Amino acid sequence: MIRNTNLYNIASEDTAAAITPSERPYLETPVWRVFLSRIPWLLLLMLSAAFTGGIIAHFEDALATQVALTAFIPMLMDTGGNCGSQSSVTVIRGLSLGQIGFSDWPRVVWKELRVGVLCAAALAAVNFLRLLLLSRLSAAVAAVVSLTLGVTAIAAKLIGCTLPMLAKKLGFDPAVMASPFITTLVDAVSLLTYFRIAALLLGL
Repeated sequence: MIRNTNLYNIASEDTAAAITPSERPYLETPVWRVFLSRIPWLLLLMLSAAFTGGIIAHFEDALATQVALTAFIPMLMDTGGNCGSQSSVTVIRGLSLGQIGFSDWPRVVWKELRVGVLCAAALAAVNFLRLLLLSRLSAAVAAVVSLTLGVTAIAAKLIGCTLPMLAKKLGFDPAVMASPFITTLVDAVSLLTYFRIAALLLGL
């Protein structure tokens, strides 16, 4: 059991850094091997950033109309990433310790959905009050940001718990494969939701 936990800790650290885990000690690993373990995921993350940048560029006119919306994009994407990471780390740990199997995915999704709804309600409520009272924004803009935050939190929890299990089922290391894809999907969902809600409530 201790051995599995150690493997999980190593995998979690490697996932956060977007690298492929290595069984060799760091100082004994050749430079070229370290490079090869890191560059595929760095390229993937770079391409995902270009994808999300394309979404922002597509809605450039909407941002020009409501410049205030631009300031909240990093917060929305970061919060979504954090929500997704919480779920993925929990599921990866369960997979590593043998506590979760692919057949458990309906129960896992149902549990994370409920957690996501609670997190979404808390985040959206606090953020709405903060924007109204401290940032002095209009209720419409505050509602756009807060609703997006809530939807993003729920979507991120579902994506974060599903992808590691799917990766395991397909024979990939969930700690290595899932993280970059979670980042890409959550960012895309967050941005698309943001601009759709803004178009609906603000008439952009």
